Amino acid sequence: MSRDKILAALRQNQPELVPLPAAMPLERVEILELQAKFKAMAEGIGSTVHLVDEFAAIHPLITARFSGEKRIVSTIKELVSAGIPAFEFDSDPHSYEDVDVAIFKSNLGVAENSALWLTEDQMGIRVLPFITQHIVMVVPLSAIVPDMHTAYQKIGEAEYDFGTFIAGPSKTADIEQSLILGAHGPRSMTIFIYA
Repeated sequence: MSRDKILAALRQNQPELVPLPAAMPLERVEILELQAKFKAMAEGIGSTVHLVDEFAAIHPLITARFSGEKRIVSTIKELVSAGIPAFEFDSDPHSYEDVDVAIFKSNLGVAENSALWLTEDQMGIRVLPFITQHIVMVVPLSAIVPDMHTAYQKIGEAEYDFGTFIAGPSKTADIEQSLILGAHGPRSMTIFIYA
């Protein structure tokens, strides 16, 4: 068969689109319970979580925590300063191969597993959250949902080219049960939850 015939056959044999399942019914979960559950899950998988009262409190904490790092970039314009330059969306992606710290804003967090949703628009380039040595995520408290069912309801209708959930620093282990952080991605993840 020719390439065109194969592609035509594939196009004709597409499965029917199925709507996302409805979220499981839950009683109303208090926002502070979600915050506590998210924080416990995130710390349990190796992340550091800071709860701050306002967005303005984040910049000094990032500056103090990562002052020794050579290259920091932020995709959040409100956190850009002399020590934290902005990510340049039109620059060569290869120029970010040596980024030590990358800062992102997520608009969705999941309490049950501490996963944070990032779209390509929030990442700058798809590879940036995975090649940086340390990843910093900023999420509003109001954006934390109880579970993945609710998260998929929120993102199911959204328009984006690429998106991914990220939970904790990169981890791998071998048969001898040696856990290694940062083998395939960031060595650390710092999360700021603001009210």
